Amino acid sequence: MESHKPNMTGARILWECLEREGVRHVFGYPGGAILPAYDALKHSSIRHILVRHEQGATHMADGYARATGGVGVALATSGPGATNMVTGIATAMMDSSPIVCITGQVGSKLLGSDAFQETDITGVTLPITKQNYLVTRPEEIACTVREAFHIAKSGRPGPVLIDITKDAQQSSCDFDWDAATPHPRGCRPNLPPAKEEYEKALHLLREAKRPVILAGHGVLVSQAVAELQAFAEQTSIPVALTLLGLGGLPASHFLNLGMMGMHGEAWVNTTIQEADLLLAFGMRFDDRVTGNLSQGRLSGARHPKPHRHRSALRGARHQRYVARNQRRRHHRGHRCWSASDVGGPILQT
Repeated sequence: MESHKPNMTGARILWECLEREGVRHVFGYPGGAILPAYDALKHSSIRHILVRHEQGATHMADGYARATGGVGVALATSGPGATNMVTGIATAMMDSSPIVCITGQVGSKLLGSDAFQETDITGVTLPITKQNYLVTRPEEIACTVREAFHIAKSGRPGPVLIDITKDAQQSSCDFDWDAATPHPRGCRPNLPPAKEEYEKALHLLREAKRPVILAGHGVLVSQAVAELQAFAEQTSIPVALTLLGLGGLPASHFLNLGMMGMHGEAWVNTTIQEADLLLAFGMRFDDRVTGNLSQGRLSGARHPKPHRHRSALRGARHQRYVARNQRRRHHRGHRCWSASDVGGPILQT
């Protein structure tokens, strides 16, 4: 016997899907094309937080996603309401923050007619979203919402926009959650490192005398903070962090050098430039970090020209650094990798 499928408006289906995706808060500003969704909000347990500007809604959803680790949700109406969200969406795209933006749109029969407050928001946001949708039928809402949340938080997180016409919100259809299971399109290649690449990496680690780890936002997104700290402590390799990577290693940790790049600390950039091996974890070598690579120097240094006595000071500074860390490791009981671990010493002091 078939299970009963409730008949609901598209607006009710929208809120039901958001609840089942675990959404507890949304940030938005009402307007004509999204009013049917706001009318249906009274039937939902989701808390709506009223903003004073749609751009603020997307920034708040972005911050909510970063703070909670979930997906932030923002609502706006069509036309100027939707276009006001662009800056926040672009920020989420650049910073890999999972948010879902839901906008109202003019009725499906008015699309393309330059109707009042009609804007092609899917076209506007095409370059700054992982995916966007134009929904014109209530039957499409459930599967679209489920797929949007899957895309926003899978792989490299980012923003997804759903543009729903006013008549799709007002019309009714049978709601079937199970039938709306997402089947996202796309290629997911499996590219495991070859054995030779592992051996090459181990060889570089064994030979390196001044290695440095460059840790970025990907460490936080992939929830690999504990793994980063364990690796740094076992190998006694100092860690430099990007701006969005701050928090990947506790600021009080003795291996935390600080922030790198144009807006980072000078000593961090100097350490990177003098390193003989860089291990990049979850970072993309942004121009704020690399500076002018044509000069053959990584990181935006405070001093474009080398210090006159740098070569004389380098060895003494490195020896002091190694001695200090050895004392700290001995005090804290940390163990360094030995020849039995990787076939040879990683750090040669």
